[in-house]
Amino acid sequence: MELGLFMMPLHDQRRNYTEVLKQDREAIILADRLDFKEVWVGEHTTCSCEPIADPLQFFATLVHATKQIKFATGVLNVPQHHPARLASQIAQFDHLSEGRYIMGVGVGGLVTDIELYDTADKNRVEMTVESIKMMHQIWSQSAPYNIKGKYWDIVVEKTIIPSLGFGPMLKPYQHPFPELAISVMSPNSSSARQAGENNWSIVSANFTPTANVKTHWEQYVVGSEKAGRRPDRKKWRIARSILVADSDAEAKDYLAEPSSSVRWYYDYIVEDMKAFKMLGVLKPTMNTLDSDVTVQNCLDWMVISGSPKTVMDKLVAFIDDVGGPVGKLLMTQKDWDKPNVHRRSMELLATQVMPKLSQHYGSLKAAE
Repeated sequence: MELGLFMMPLHDQRRNYTEVLKQDREAIILADRLDFKEVWVGEHTTCSCEPIADPLQFFATLVHATKQIKFATGVLNVPQHHPARLASQIAQFDHLSEGRYIMGVGVGGLVTDIELYDTADKNRVEMTVESIKMMHQIWSQSAPYNIKGKYWDIVVEKTIIPSLGFGPMLKPYQHPFPELAISVMSPNSSSARQAGENNWSIVSANFTPTANVKTHWEQYVVGSEKAGRRPDRKKWRIARSILVADSDAEAKDYLAEPSSSVRWYYDYIVEDMKAFKMLGVLKPTMNTLDSDVTVQNCLDWMVISGSPKTVMDKLVAFIDDVGGPVGKLLMTQKDWDKPNVHRRSMELLATQVMPKLSQHYGSLKAAE
């Protein structure tokens, strides 16, 4: 089981945007040095708290500043893009990064983006599936193109001039195309089931409790078996809020601070889910009352914190609860209100926790 980094990214909108970008780059460069295997960054056009409008452009600034980390879009909101344009941008970045790209896609969940791109009354799941098929078809053939769909048409036939290179669209560096993954968050997610049917990878959100995370894999298995395919747990990534400090007391004191970015993060998430009647995502059981979905309870339910030993023990319990090791554990990046705290947390997780965690599960596998 390997380590990755997940960044919405979520920041205090009062911060200077240029400095936010610099700090996010710094976190990824540090992750690369600490042997994090991949980093996920989201896409949002109309949100000052989630301010990366183009993750591929952002990643391009990091290709030569890093050595091995893979770049994953977490996620590209497919209904908001023409599939031919998106296919070309993805293919170009895949070449720039020499295959260090993972194609994370989704339907788009930010309501202001949905309004902006006028997709509220459209079947965004259907649009996403159509677009994925079109992009894969573009990458699987050469010009001319005549790909017709319900939402888009891709036609290049009458103006092709081979001697001038007119007509062909870019194909990715990775053959036949990059790994495809979707994010899932709701209990018993139908998206997880759809991913299993299509052999896509899934990423479980960090802001949902353990019991809900477990249902993601259960639904993935249902989808895989429906397609006659054996499910592979390496295709499952789980994001978690993790804070590692030199002592339990240090971690507890930081989380208790009213202004800590971890507490602010869950305050933001609770308000967001409440506004759109989605508090069920945050509940550990179906019987949990709306009034019990508080910031403090979310911290208790979803944040893994403490010294390296405590975090190790909590991660073992969590992984056992979800049925065993998965492909990647994604540490969720928070706003660096105290940069030294967050840098230290990444360092301790990578150098003191993950090696022991791998050793623990390696020894269990060897004993089977």
